[in-house]
Amino acid sequence: MARTRDESSPLFAGNAAGTLRLIVYLALAMVLMVLDQRNGWLWRVRYAASAVVEPVYRLAGLPALGIRTMSVAFADRQLLTEQNQRLREDLLLANAKLNRMAAVAEQNQRLKELLDTQHSLKLNVQLARVVGVDLGAYRYQLTLNMGARDGVKPGQPVIDAHGVMGQVKEVLPTTSVVMLITDPSHAIPVVIERSGLRTVAYGSRDGNQLSLPNLPLVADVRVGDKLLTSGLGGRFPPGFPVGDIVSVAPAATGMFQVAQARPAADIDRSEDVLLLHDQAEPDGPPALVTPMGPPSNLAPDAAPAASSSAHGAQP
Repeated sequence: MARTRDESSPLFAGNAAGTLRLIVYLALAMVLMVLDQRNGWLWRVRYAASAVVEPVYRLAGLPALGIRTMSVAFADRQLLTEQNQRLREDLLLANAKLNRMAAVAEQNQRLKELLDTQHSLKLNVQLARVVGVDLGAYRYQLTLNMGARDGVKPGQPVIDAHGVMGQVKEVLPTTSVVMLITDPSHAIPVVIERSGLRTVAYGSRDGNQLSLPNLPLVADVRVGDKLLTSGLGGRFPPGFPVGDIVSVAPAATGMFQVAQARPAADIDRSEDVLLLHDQAEPDGPPALVTPMGPPSNLAPDAAPAASSSAHGAQP
C-alpha cells in the first residue's frame, strides 16, 4: 500500500531519533567492514552458509544435469554407432579389394601357366575366355568368346595348362561352343603312358570322370596310370595329358575290364583356355594331286614331232 506524504519511514524518520539511528547503523556497518577486512569473519560465515546451501543448489541443478548427461550419452552413442558403421564399411571394402587381388593373382597364375604351355610346346594357339558354362544332365559344354570372325573352326582341340578339355562343336560369328571330354557323347583316343596300351576314353553321365569300358582282362592297367592323347583319328595331337586312372574293376559281363579316370584339365574351374590351330578336321576332302607328266608349256604337236624324228633316225 502506498504511503502518503504525511507518513514517513520509522527507520529514517525526519526527527533527531531517526538521524541518530542512521548514524549508529552507519557506524556499525563501518565497524563490521573493518573487522571483516582484518579478520575475515563474514567470509567464514559465507563459507559455513555455503556448506548448508550447496545441497540445495545441487538439488535444483539435477534436472538440468540429467538432461545434459542424457544428451551427451545419446550423442556419444550415435557417434560410436556411426564410427562402427564406417569401420564396418571400410572393413568390407578392404576384404573385397583383398579378395579381388587374390582372384586377379590366381587368374594371372593361370594365364602364366597357359603361356608357359604355349612356349614350352611351341604350339600355334589362340587364347580364349570362357563366357558360359552348360553342365546339364546329359551334356557338358562351354561357351568361348571367340567365333568364326576370330578364325575358330569346328573340331579344333581345346586345352588348358593341365590337359585336354574338349573340342569345338559349334562356331558362331562371335562365340563358339566346346564339347568337354566328360560329355557323354564325346570319345577321345588315348594311350596309357606306362604300358603303351591304346584305347578310347568316353565321357560319363556324372560329368566328372572318363570311362574306359573295353579294356581286355589281360591288359596291364593300374590305378594312377596317366592317359595321353594317342593322335589316332587326326583330331587331337599326340602326347597331351587326358587324365589319370582312379579305379579298375571287371565289367559286369566278366569279359572286359572297366576303368574310370579323372580328367587332367580343370574342367569346372578354368576361365581361360587355348584353342589349337592347324588341328581341326578339314572342311572337305583333300585336293587331288596332279601326276607327273610332260611340262605343260610344251606345244601339243611337239611331242609327236620329236617321236617321228627319233624313228627316222633309227637305221
